[in-house]
Amino acid sequence: MKKRVVVGLSGGVDSSVAALLLKEQGYEVIGMFMKNWHDDSVTISKECPWLDDSNDAMIVAQHLGIPFQAIDLSEAYKERIVNYMFAEYQAGRTPNPDVLCNREIKFDIFLKAALKVGANFVATGHYARREQAEVNGTTIYRLLAGKDPAKDQSYFLCQLTQQQLAKALFPLGGLRKTEVRHIAHKAGLATAGKKDSQGLCFVGKVHLPEFLQQRLAPRQGEAVLIPDNAPIFANGADAHNLAAITRPYEYTPVLGTVIGRHRGAHFFTIGQRKGLNLGGHPKPLFVIGTDTKQNIVYLGMGEDHPGLYRKGLFIPSKDEHWVRPDKKLLPGNSAHYRARIRYRQTLEDCTLHKREEGLYLIFSKPQKAITPGQFAVWYDGDELIGSGVIS
Repeated sequence: MKKRVVVGLSGGVDSSVAALLLKEQGYEVIGMFMKNWHDDSVTISKECPWLDDSNDAMIVAQHLGIPFQAIDLSEAYKERIVNYMFAEYQAGRTPNPDVLCNREIKFDIFLKAALKVGANFVATGHYARREQAEVNGTTIYRLLAGKDPAKDQSYFLCQLTQQQLAKALFPLGGLRKTEVRHIAHKAGLATAGKKDSQGLCFVGKVHLPEFLQQRLAPRQGEAVLIPDNAPIFANGADAHNLAAITRPYEYTPVLGTVIGRHRGAHFFTIGQRKGLNLGGHPKPLFVIGTDTKQNIVYLGMGEDHPGLYRKGLFIPSKDEHWVRPDKKLLPGNSAHYRARIRYRQTLEDCTLHKREEGLYLIFSKPQKAITPGQFAVWYDGDELIGSGVIS
């Protein structure tokens, strides 16, 4: 009897080829399109493409001769992703909705919907790999980076659990994007030449400032320039004091000079360069800190400004996640891994130190723009071991 798999058909070339490959491998394939947005009170994008994408997904399903249906997940998406985004920005953090979309929507609500129609698995067009292994007599699912280094999307799957991975298939994990395009053209798929989507998963490109202003009212505030020789940077933290190494700099207006105004500290993120509207300086300005309570944006001049760099970060225990639970560190233990703090960043050597309060992740060299709300993800070779929300 054929194994049944529900493919999240997005209307793009990747999920189309994923469905094609699974059918060729002998699975009983069902295509399902996720409608993740419908809210007249909040506009996600001026050119929200979901209707066109749904039509493209249906055309691909017809071409492949597989059943097709659309599922409306917009209420759950609004509650779990969009409302979360607003709350995080209002609190001065920068969320990653694509990571949350995979954890909360695709591999939770969508997975449960697939199981209700008798599916054994769900599949997506992610460039990542899943391998099954036996560890001390227990079946473990390993999440590995995609073979195409330019397209590896394992980062976005960093919050998946063993239970979710057990039901997940990633048919494109061993392919390069050029190969996927070639397969699509050879098969005559309507999506073969379609451009890759940008923005929120299954929703579309987001005009972030306009999006945020629909819920977060603009508030005039001061933009303060912190000099690179400010006393806050003078004394290096004790190498044995993990809390001091990972604690963000605590800026105050007296450390710098007011050089302009802004429309709301919650619209800015650490490391941001564009959209500041503050010209006339010898070097580019970067956001090095925000205070959403006092509504102040702190800036540094130049890419080498010390305020842009920290050697470590902290993840509270409640925000730790181990894709490999058998690798979870106990308080007092440490381990060496390679980590990244944003998608496509080069992996950097680091040491994880587990304490009762959480994880301290210390890099071998300072990292630029460590941003609260984003996900730090650590790997052992190609395997993604765990992740956590940067405090």
